[in-house]
This record gives sequence, structure tokens and C-alpha cells, in this order.
Amino acid sequence: MRTSSAVVQADLLAMHALIAIQHKWLDTLDSKGSVRALFVDFGIAFDIVNHNILFTKLENFNVSHCLLKWFAPYLFCRCQCVRVGSCISSWKTLRGSMPQGSKLGPLSFIVMIDDLKANCEVHKFVDDTILSELITTPNTPSNMTDYLNSLLIWTIDNDMELNTSKTKEMLLGRIDSTSIPLLSTAAGPIQRVTNFKLLGLHLDASLSWTTYINTIISKASKRLYFLKQLKRAGVPPHQLLHFYTAAIRPILEYMPPQFGTTPSLACKLSSWNQYKREQYIIIFTFARGMSYPNLLFVANINSLKDR
Repeated sequence: MRTSSAVVQADLLAMHALIAIQHKWLDTLDSKGSVRALFVDFGIAFDIVNHNILFTKLENFNVSHCLLKWFAPYLFCRCQCVRVGSCISSWKTLRGSMPQGSKLGPLSFIVMIDDLKANCEVHKFVDDTILSELITTPNTPSNMTDYLNSLLIWTIDNDMELNTSKTKEMLLGRIDSTSIPLLSTAAGPIQRVTNFKLLGLHLDASLSWTTYINTIISKASKRLYFLKQLKRAGVPPHQLLHFYTAAIRPILEYMPPQFGTTPSLACKLSSWNQYKREQYIIIFTFARGMSYPNLLFVANINSLKDR
């Protein structure tokens, strides 16, 4: 099980990756350009890692031979079986894959995709890869088909597989979607979408954040039922607050730096804070009628900015 500090660190890294992607996109869109984004999904990513290719890349990183010899038994000759009730299958030796639940698995996959290039903006976060074509002028032809072909060549060279059904494309900006043909692989066409969930954040083609805010409020509302039931059962306020901060607040406060400070978001963020205020009112009966900042002050709760 990951510690709370490890969870926080992972969230921060994901947030930094999303900010880097968003910066590139918004910089192009603010210049009246367009973006053609491809969200790449590698089929069962951790289960298809070729150990021989991985060790070749580790050697290219000048990892010592002694360390490689220590790492090899961790990967090679691993066996697994399947148990259904009291029935157990025979043992099978794995020819690839990475053990799940360890830090070495994601680190090894990062090494595998380190040399992934496609002649365009490429953002990589563990097994999430995003190709972004930044189209600066309306008359500039799209080269995403060539970038996709470069990616497919890389997957063949590295004994990996692109999951076409889960790989999605999104168009942002003034680009005319009717003049842009769909991307495709040997497995079929790649679906073009108007919203996509990336690293826990729901992105839409307009970057309005409406989809994301509605999604997290809907998700938090499902847990709000349990907070109300605990209140009816007579659970004291400090324990209700503990439940809220552990089970509900993290949902509402995931990735807020992504919102930025644009005026168009003022109304949405106001309703977002209003929703959080209503949940504190359930916990503290004295909070009814208070503004959100005053409520936090009186209840001695640090705001997200202060934390």
C-alpha cells in the first residue's frame, strides 16, 4: 500500500505533467493556432515489456553490470497460475511483463519509452503518452499521420503494441474537423473525441473545464450520502470532518491549478466553492449563513491555498 506522502508525490507529478501539456496547447491557441492531440494507449502496457530490449536500454543508460545481474532474477523465470475457487491451474513461465505493485515496474516502463520520438511534441507520464501537433497557421497542413507512422514503427522496433480501440484523437482550436481525415492503424480507425480523461482530469476540446467540474461534483455527491448518514447517527463534528477530508475533499481538490485564473471560470469556481461550503454546513450547524472564507476561519480549516 502506498503511503500518503507517496500519493501526494504522485499527484504532484501528474499535475506538473498536465500543466506542461496545457501550457503548450494554450500557447498555440492564444496565437490563433490549433492543436491536434493524440492520446496513445499501449495495449496491456506493463504485460508486454520485452526483457531483452529493456536490458539493452538499461545498458545504454550505463547501469552497472552488477546491478543488472541483481535485477535479472526479479524479471526472468517468473511463474504464475490462476485460482478459481478450489481449482488451481498449472504454472506457466512468463516471457515478458513487469511485476505490478512495485516501484521498479513503472521505472522500467519509463526506461522503455524514453527514446520514443515522433517529430512532434511528445509528453510521457509512465504509460500515458500524448502526441501534440501544434498547427500555428490555418493553412498549415496536418502531419499527424506521419507522426503516427513514426510511433507505429517505434512500437514494432520495441516489441510493443498500440491499442487502437483505446487510443483517441482530439482537435482543439479553429481547425476544420471536416477537412481532417481520421487517423487509422492496421487494426482500424482511431476515434475522434471531444472530451478525454487524462491522468484523472477530464479535458474537453474547448478547455472550458465544465465537464471536469461537473464530473467531480457528481462523484463527490455519491459519497456525500454517507456523510449525511453519519450525521444522522450522531457522529461528532470532528469525526465527520475527518471523514470529509479523507473521502470527499480530495476528489474536489484534485488538479485545481489546471483551472488557471481566466475570468470565464469565475462563475464555475464560485459554484464549486459553494458546493464545498454546503458540505461543511452538514458538519458544522453553526456555519449556516456564513461565507465560505469565514466558514473556514471559524472552523479552523486551512484553505487549499494555505495547504
